[in-house]
Amino acid sequence: MRFAVAHVDGATGARTGEITTSRGVVRTPVFMPVATRGAIRALPFRDIIEMGFEVVLANTYHLYIRPGTLLLDKAGGLHNFMNFHRPVLTDSGGFQVFSLSSLCTPTDDGVEFKSHLDGSRHFFTPEKVLDIQKSIGSDIMMVLDQCTAYPVEMDNARRAVSRTLNWAERSFRRWRDAFDCDRQALFAIVQGSVYPELRVECARRLTEMDFPGFAIGGLSVGEPKDLYREITAVTLEHLPPEKPRYMMGVGSPMEILDAIACGVDMFDCVMPTRIARNGTLYTSAGRVNIRSSAYEEDFSPLDAACGCYVCRTYSKAYLRHIYRMGEIAALIYNTYHNLYFMKQFMNEIRTAIDAGAFSEIYNKWAALYGNNGG
Repeated sequence: MRFAVAHVDGATGARTGEITTSRGVVRTPVFMPVATRGAIRALPFRDIIEMGFEVVLANTYHLYIRPGTLLLDKAGGLHNFMNFHRPVLTDSGGFQVFSLSSLCTPTDDGVEFKSHLDGSRHFFTPEKVLDIQKSIGSDIMMVLDQCTAYPVEMDNARRAVSRTLNWAERSFRRWRDAFDCDRQALFAIVQGSVYPELRVECARRLTEMDFPGFAIGGLSVGEPKDLYREITAVTLEHLPPEKPRYMMGVGSPMEILDAIACGVDMFDCVMPTRIARNGTLYTSAGRVNIRSSAYEEDFSPLDAACGCYVCRTYSKAYLRHIYRMGEIAALIYNTYHNLYFMKQFMNEIRTAIDAGAFSEIYNKWAALYGNNGG
């Protein structure tokens, strides 16, 4: 994997660049649709490709639980299994281990947990998580880290940082010794909750190792927006500018824009697809709740400025009708539109950065999505 910065905005840290993998080039800043179990909910990969998405994200925990590494090995990896041959990033599954399991016991060796499906017991070590991602065949892998909720006491956050650093060192050694490092890159993850000193320490220690990229974990988990912006900025100051920077689990327009202004390159989140299935849609005029009775006789497009199939074909009245009737088509159309919006949103941001107009684009979207965070 190679990364090159193309342009940096003169007034902020916003930047464009390219990540080059063996399966293709990813232009940054980039939003990655989430294919947790090897599928985008309610959409085929044909639509993802036609929209122009260059990379998707899958989840190590869920793919380990089902279908499992034996089947993925027989299939020749996840790319072959789901017939998507563009780059794939896999997160480590650490967040899911801590959030989904009714019993989860972290130790210095790793973390013991119970499957959310059948209650069976499993143990993730930093090395095992990488071996699972080898079976998946992901182009960018993530280290195992210890996630913390918000709020969290500083002592607990410090212990999680210490364990995250220890696991990162073990992961780096395993990757360097047992992987094709050019084909499968490995990113470290900065933890530290909302404590600047912990974030700085974690970032400093991780950057002493030569990871190809760095991620910021443990933000956008309920902390106030001003804290999100502050901790993002503090962390970015201590990450190397020549490496890609990935903000994990962020998908609202304003959170993305705030992070891009600090120099973040990569994003993923289930939010655009999840809220689509709940009837909430992103548009160039702000959020739309398609369930509202205000659209019962509204025969205008969902977004007249949007060129997606849904906006070119259906009215708000029709989209409201099929959603209220529980039609599967409503989930498909809503999901298609929201992901199309995200792709065009990121395209517009990249164009603005290259043209030296990021501040104008930021202000434009802040006027629409700033009050509720997107």
